[in-house]
Amino acid sequence: MAAAKSSFKVPVKNLKWALDTKKLSFKTTDELEPQLDIIGQERGVEAFRFGMGMLKKGYNIFVTGEPGIGRLATVKKLLSELADKKEIPCDLCYVNNFKHPEAPLMLRFKKGEGGRFKKEMQEFLDTVKREAPQLFESEEYIARKNEIAEAHEKKVMSFYKAIEDQVKDTGLVVVRMQMGPIQRPDVVPLVDGEPKRMIEIEEMVEKGRFPRDEYERLRDKRIELKEEIDLIVHELKRLQKEIVKKHEEVDRLMFTALAQDFMKSLRESFNDEKVLAYLDSVLEHMGNELDSIKALGASPQQGPIPGLMFSGPSPEAVFRSYQVNLLVDNSELEGPPVIIESYPTYRNLFGSIERVMDRNGGWHTDYTKIKAGSFVRANGGYLVINLMDAIFEPGVWQTLKRALKTEQIEIETFDPYYFISATGLKPEPVDMEVKVVVLGSPYLYAMLKHYDEDVPKIFKVRADYESSMNLSDDLVLQVARFIRSESEKNELKSFDASGVGAVMEEAVRWAGRQEKISAAFPAVADLLSEADYFAGREKTKIVSAEHVKMAVDAKVYRSNQVEERIQEMIDRGSLFVDTEGEVVGQVNGLAVYSMGDYMFGKPTRITAVTSLGKEGIINIEREADMSGPTHNKGMLILSGYLRSRFAQDKPLSLAASIAFEQSYGGIDGDSASSTELYALLSSLSGKPLRQYIAVTGSVNQYGEVQPIGGVNEKIEGFYLCCKNSGLNGKQGVMIPHSNVKDLMLRDNVIEAVKSGKFHIWAVKTIDEGIEILTGIKAGSRGKTGRYPKNSINGLVDQQLKNLADQLVAFGKDEKENKKSSRKKTAAKKK
Repeated sequence: MAAAKSSFKVPVKNLKWALDTKKLSFKTTDELEPQLDIIGQERGVEAFRFGMGMLKKGYNIFVTGEPGIGRLATVKKLLSELADKKEIPCDLCYVNNFKHPEAPLMLRFKKGEGGRFKKEMQEFLDTVKREAPQLFESEEYIARKNEIAEAHEKKVMSFYKAIEDQVKDTGLVVVRMQMGPIQRPDVVPLVDGEPKRMIEIEEMVEKGRFPRDEYERLRDKRIELKEEIDLIVHELKRLQKEIVKKHEEVDRLMFTALAQDFMKSLRESFNDEKVLAYLDSVLEHMGNELDSIKALGASPQQGPIPGLMFSGPSPEAVFRSYQVNLLVDNSELEGPPVIIESYPTYRNLFGSIERVMDRNGGWHTDYTKIKAGSFVRANGGYLVINLMDAIFEPGVWQTLKRALKTEQIEIETFDPYYFISATGLKPEPVDMEVKVVVLGSPYLYAMLKHYDEDVPKIFKVRADYESSMNLSDDLVLQVARFIRSESEKNELKSFDASGVGAVMEEAVRWAGRQEKISAAFPAVADLLSEADYFAGREKTKIVSAEHVKMAVDAKVYRSNQVEERIQEMIDRGSLFVDTEGEVVGQVNGLAVYSMGDYMFGKPTRITAVTSLGKEGIINIEREADMSGPTHNKGMLILSGYLRSRFAQDKPLSLAASIAFEQSYGGIDGDSASSTELYALLSSLSGKPLRQYIAVTGSVNQYGEVQPIGGVNEKIEGFYLCCKNSGLNGKQGVMIPHSNVKDLMLRDNVIEAVKSGKFHIWAVKTIDEGIEILTGIKAGSRGKTGRYPKNSINGLVDQQLKNLADQLVAFGKDEKENKKSSRKKTAAKKK
């Protein structure tokens, strides 16, 4: 039996992958060149290169992979290498649309030209602000205005002279009455050399102081002349309007000539058709708003209250509508923009239209308040966002999809309460040419692609990053060079060969397979920094394996409080775990506990009780609603195993209950299904199981032991229990044979195995496992179709046959009892 057990033992060399530091070509990492290229990730990098090269619509890139494998760092590096340095996007400016102020216009300029346009436009406005008031005070301006006024005055005087000629020697006289901006001529009687109103003459007639016939003559003559005077008054009003227009035309012509002269260099520098049309509209609008410009030079006026002075509009208010809103300034770029948006809110991504409160408490906005987000600033380049962060932000996902489908973005303020705070602006949409790179998990990618029909249209390239890489000599050197580059970047001490080996061994353990190494380079960088800390505390200039192990142990200690509390309960006997002796129907299973940043394994007692019955295998955890679907499946597989092995010549007639003892939480997974089967076979055969051997592994219906996860944590958890209770040289763990290549055990466990104090067995079938646990051969069916009499399978088969026979006999006895009872009842009736 000892020989049989030893044949299943895992050799010490297979308990861990170890780097042979003697084969390394360096003593310390200072001798190496820093690693500049991306390590591994060939599939993801190739897909990313393809996405970068495809310039067609919809070829945005969805980068998938588990968090913590350096996706963002890799994307940054690829973008810096693959981005086309020759093409630099345009500057974008918003300007006022004077015809439709609610729809600001978009102007595009070459790199750096937008800022220059804004500067030169401001210089033009400053010149107008300074020179325009002087224009309206110049001698030429005053002379032209006087010339127009004199011509007007001559026409007015000629009208008055014509009227005066008509009233001459009629006893009437022409007077001028001021009515608003014009003087209206009127005809009144002249009595005793003084003009009198008709009402006064009428009173004099009534008093007999003025002849009535003379009054009537004057009245009739006045009515006759009044019609002509009304015609003259109408002509005077026309002349007044004409003179106002002439004054305005003079103002406009002189100002336009002056402004065109100031704008000449601006028009020569920016000869784009749309820009020139905008400049023309600026001059036209200024010409229509000359009153405000002329008021800039006016002195403050006395208000209705003494001491209160009213001044004209401020220069800022007058010229605000001519300012340039430089939305995107690419003057400092040397290539296409690469923007990493770490906080993808709607405002940060797509911009906003800001509002300010005026003096009356109302909200105000205009085109100068339009702000660009990172999506617009990345136009012509690349935008990188974490999709999970973006999806949680209101309005972001829908707007992003719409912009990528239409290749346009219309800047607006996302506000759920828009009905009470609408901005009223609808800026001209921005034509977009941006490559969007989103980072997300494989699960998120699958969910979106299944439920959102737009995802395949706008993210046609998936760059899937792996969490581990194949281990090779070339990769070992690349990781060593990575350690060199991290040491240089973060000012860490150099690592010797043993330190490099310890770091790589820990990364292989993270990968969970001896032929793989983890791609979680951010976590590796953290381990390097922590090892450097312990080396500094030890006052050494080189980081060695000892310091790396100190960093690993310290991280475990920071996270394993729960593990220690559970172990204390096992040590003091509160949780029942036997590490010595043999018991029928009882075995130590192994479970893994995950605390988020830390995993550990602990043994748990599994028991099985069998009896006569038809219920089959009863999963106590399932009956108590504490069992998950995978665990339930594993329990059902046990029934399939028993039927395939022992129910080919008889019905399977038993009632068996299986339980995880002292389990008060939910249980899932099938890694204990083989353990449960061992307990069941022990209960049926009556042979005890060795309690100093813990078991893990799932099983199929044919009795093959299948691999499980967390094998290292499970072995180390049972080792700690045995160590605390006392190692006796017989204890160990039995694992699936297919998990041997996953072993990366801690050095203390390996030393115990090496010294014979602890053992690890690997089995392929239930038959091999039951032999190790009981010391008795499992047995195979012979030519007669029966198992050897004293084998485990033989004993189980015989017990199941006995149970079936007992069930049949019990049924017959019950029928006979019922028949006898009916006869006695019939006899009594007679």
